[in-house]
Amino acid sequence: MALILGIESSCDETAAALVTSDGRVLAHRLAGQEEAHRPFGGVVPELAARAHVEMAVPLVEGALADAGVTLADVDAIAATAGPGLIGGVMVGLMTGKALAHAVGKPLIAVNHLEGHALSPRLADRDLAFPYLLLLVSGGHCQLLLVRGVGDYRRLATTIDDAAGEAFDKTAKLLGLGFPGGPAVERAALEGDPKVVRLPRPLVGSGEPHFSFAGLKSAVLRARDAGVHRPEDIAASFQQAVVDCLVDRTRIAIGVADGATALVVAGGVAANQAIRTALGVLAVENGLAFSAPPLWLCTDNGAMIAWAGAERFAAGLIDDMDVPARARWPLDPNAEKARGAGVKA
Repeated sequence: MALILGIESSCDETAAALVTSDGRVLAHRLAGQEEAHRPFGGVVPELAARAHVEMAVPLVEGALADAGVTLADVDAIAATAGPGLIGGVMVGLMTGKALAHAVGKPLIAVNHLEGHALSPRLADRDLAFPYLLLLVSGGHCQLLLVRGVGDYRRLATTIDDAAGEAFDKTAKLLGLGFPGGPAVERAALEGDPKVVRLPRPLVGSGEPHFSFAGLKSAVLRARDAGVHRPEDIAASFQQAVVDCLVDRTRIAIGVADGATALVVAGGVAANQAIRTALGVLAVENGLAFSAPPLWLCTDNGAMIAWAGAERFAAGLIDDMDVPARARWPLDPNAEKARGAGVKA
């Protein structure tokens, strides 16, 4: 059994965790930055990077203390190496490199998206490859056939904005607060999703990819019309996103060869309306449905440690010169999707 230290710093949350190769989370520490970024209505990269510098080492020390182990007891150190805000990624990766070098332990550079992609296996130890994954977060919206550790086939991606980005922008437009995703979800509970007519981009087109830029623009027009409650706009927006995700995922199910489960992961996977709709879709298509617990959906150190454990077991160790990357596709061989703002 291996013990892995995981470090996450790709956006605005610094995290450290200790996870065993048999799936036990021995310790997990996380420091958010909501108060620092709230006045700006979104994440300021420079502020985020500085906060990571201040918090990375104390969080690692706290996690080790919580688990009752020392750095020498760790078998490998996993750190997010991308994709993400490059300043934050560099802080976490350099911290991991320094610790690994100091105690002579292997370094595992983890793709943040792979952390999300494998996190359901930490929560559900019976989840076997291959499975169809909807990876939905602030920066990415993709459908992937997860065939194994390091083996991903991208079936769809967003041609402009990610779903999480659309949630954040909608929250800002409606004055609902930050972070945007939870704020929109709370407001939607008080609204009527049938009141505001909003588009469902690409639904019914048969095209596998996502698009949310037009939906954001429609929310702006609905707000400026001045006749709708923010709660009704939020509810209508959320339902439009749900309809888009379900439609695209239904198409992917038809081409996800061998998949026996539908899995959702990423920060937006914490949204209950999305989880419920995807669960129904899975049942309708004879698939098992798996979603991590809410704390494991948002950025965290446990998913990085677990991805590190899976890669460590497969003998996937990295050199100390491994770079930090702002962009790092899980499927580098995927055909480029159309769209100037496409997120690979």
